[in-house]
Amino acid sequence: MSAHEAEQNHDAYLPNNEGNTTPPIEATTPQEVSSSGDLEFKNRLDLSELQKSVSQIRAEVGKVIVGQKDMVNLLIAALLAKGHTLIEGVPGVAKTVTAKLLSKALSVDFSRIQFTPDLMPSDILGTSVFNLKISEFEFKKGPIFSNMVLIDEINRAPAKTQAALFEVMEEQQITIDGHRYSLETPFMVLATQNPVEQEGTYRLPEAQLDRFLFKIDVSYPNLDEEIEILSREHDLKAKTKTGQIESFLTAQQIAKYQNLVNQVIVEKPLLKYIAELIVATRSNRFLYLGASPRASIAVLKASKAFAAMEGRDFVTPEDIKRAVTPVLHHRVIVTPEREMEGVTSKQIIDQIIETVEIPR
Repeated sequence: MSAHEAEQNHDAYLPNNEGNTTPPIEATTPQEVSSSGDLEFKNRLDLSELQKSVSQIRAEVGKVIVGQKDMVNLLIAALLAKGHTLIEGVPGVAKTVTAKLLSKALSVDFSRIQFTPDLMPSDILGTSVFNLKISEFEFKKGPIFSNMVLIDEINRAPAKTQAALFEVMEEQQITIDGHRYSLETPFMVLATQNPVEQEGTYRLPEAQLDRFLFKIDVSYPNLDEEIEILSREHDLKAKTKTGQIESFLTAQQIAKYQNLVNQVIVEKPLLKYIAELIVATRSNRFLYLGASPRASIAVLKASKAFAAMEGRDFVTPEDIKRAVTPVLHHRVIVTPEREMEGVTSKQIIDQIIETVEIPR
């Protein structure tokens, strides 16, 4: 977005009580965002530190990962929006490595769970063990009790194990033996799955898919990126990939940034725009299942995160359009007839974005 467009969007979506005639309110810690000639505007929120941290995360992950900028940006946005992410791609496209590198850049607790067909809910959540010394049962926490949890090949576990994630992903807590255990903030689930291999896998329940803020499709690198990958691997020698990453962002800083994202301004016409996009999925004749109200909330949170990452304290239609596809395409179901014709959910969502009028 150019500086001139940013200035126009700021004027269009600057909140006030009577249209857009009220002059901007000075912030306590103002931050200059854009200037063109004599025209300037300033943020109400100081997002400079957040922007710097986002750039640093990109730089740290970029030490190892070649390309995949969209995936990295979506992972950062999900972290800022307090969301979970499902990463889908064929084997070998750095799904797991990217998730591990992101966690390494954050100075928070990290755990990895390899999902298998014989995995039980207690293997994830934990279990009560009888302590002979005190003659009482003690709860031993499972690997889900962490700030960032990487679930590798999530579609390999059966429905009973998948259901164990429902409460913790939505409410950041688990209930075992009548006791409720809360997880620390931040809490984020990064799950990977392979779309090609079907043997020994289980389709994720729709209710669980709905709990992922984003679904990220990871594609193959192009020729230049492939050459760069080989060059970096050759230069790596005896070093490890994660050894190059520096941890710098603490849990307290992440919580602070998440609070800032919550304060990003969204004007009422844009709230209506989000609602119209979501409602359009429910009446589309090519979709068997439309998006839920949880999806509209997800679009709202994601668009706020994208705006903050760009250094703006207000959301624009472009932020919303950027969030719609990764938020919706795993939540809607294409009708069997259209699916047989090769129509994808992404194509239908793109069509909906084009047909819904953008507020001016």
